[in-house]
Amino acid sequence: MHPKIPFLVQSGETDEPSNVSPQVVRSGLGTLALLLVIAVDPVLAQDNIVCDAEGLPGMISGFFQITTALGLMGLVVVWQVDSLVEMFTMNLEQKKNLKMHKRTALKSAVVLMILGPLYTVAGSTMGLPLAECVNLVPW
Repeated sequence: MHPKIPFLVQSGETDEPSNVSPQVVRSGLGTLALLLVIAVDPVLAQDNIVCDAEGLPGMISGFFQITTALGLMGLVVVWQVDSLVEMFTMNLEQKKNLKMHKRTALKSAVVLMILGPLYTVAGSTMGLPLAECVNLVPW
């Protein structure tokens, strides 16, 4: 039998009873909840901190457009390389894997193209502050 190392012991394997009482757990959770309310209150008081920053909405929008363009270029490269490799592959299993890889790349590009407009529409509908001042539509 191996010696029990404290950080490798799984629950139910300890020989000693737990020293933590339910009152201590409740007290800790209460303290954590109080701390979260106190710490989150100043953050909630800051409205549209991103929108108020000079040039930050434009930087976020530009970053999203560059990321989308790079993702689409990556899709084209992956698609072309997979098609080229597929021409010289004789094994049916490898051809099947390459087709699945191309399909996965296409799904990723579609998701990349849909996320920005979806966030813009859904964010403005839900009243999210970032959606009001940042344009995440890549075209």
